[in-house]
Amino acid sequence: MEFMFVQLIMFKRRIPCLDSYLDKVNMSLWPRFKMVFDLHLSSLRNANIKTLWEDDVHPHYVTRRYAEFTASLVHLNVEYGDGQLDLNLERLRMAIEDLLVKLAKMFPKPKMQTVFLINNYDLTIAILKEAGTEGGKTQLHFEEVLKSNIAIYVEEVLLEHFSDLIKFVKTRTSEDPASSSDKANIGDVEPLVKDFANRWKAAIELMHKDVITSFSNFLCGMEILKAALTQLLLYYTRLTECVKRVNGGSVLNKDLVSISSILYEIKKYSRTF
Repeated sequence: MEFMFVQLIMFKRRIPCLDSYLDKVNMSLWPRFKMVFDLHLSSLRNANIKTLWEDDVHPHYVTRRYAEFTASLVHLNVEYGDGQLDLNLERLRMAIEDLLVKLAKMFPKPKMQTVFLINNYDLTIAILKEAGTEGGKTQLHFEEVLKSNIAIYVEEVLLEHFSDLIKFVKTRTSEDPASSSDKANIGDVEPLVKDFANRWKAAIELMHKDVITSFSNFLCGMEILKAALTQLLLYYTRLTECVKRVNGGSVLNKDLVSISSILYEIKKYSRTF
């Protein structure tokens, strides 16, 4: 693609003498480049999932190869802006995503599937950023799917430890107290309040260990842990608001964990990495 830059520079300097020659070079090289590119694309689309799959949630080596190949092409195309290349990179992006999803489905547990996708998307973004691609479409897309999968992981890990609390909050409470259709009673909330008081610190420690062992990028892991703890705080806040509205709920005040205590734990674990 170097000749493209030569052509671009000559165009900017208003030196048209080699335009005809460079156009012929372009017409000669592009079919060959397209053929090689399509071979890369075909290798992703026709990949043998069973052969490629490894029982490891960390980034797959195919992802690194894809990201480095894409980053180099995007970087070269920043100034030139070839629309055909952008279109082909989009096709390649769709192929690698499809492959990663298929590989992820090989893991028996949904949470591990999500962790695998997060690690691979995060690596792709990191490589694209290192190449200085200035936020290309490919990078922006992977940032969106990374964000989406982090939200899925947050719910999955919280359900492992606080499923009863989350189920209650989602089905029996509302962020708008006036719209709550199913009023809770002391018998509904007491087990949840006492269970949380007894287990919350130990559960957070287990979540912390899970993050450390699951995610390759510690910075990404830190953000995920913060997101999980923040979501837990939101769920628990809704529970405490419900307790306040329950007849006789004041007897549970001694068992309620203060919001400031949970915030302290969030800050503590945020400094772990």
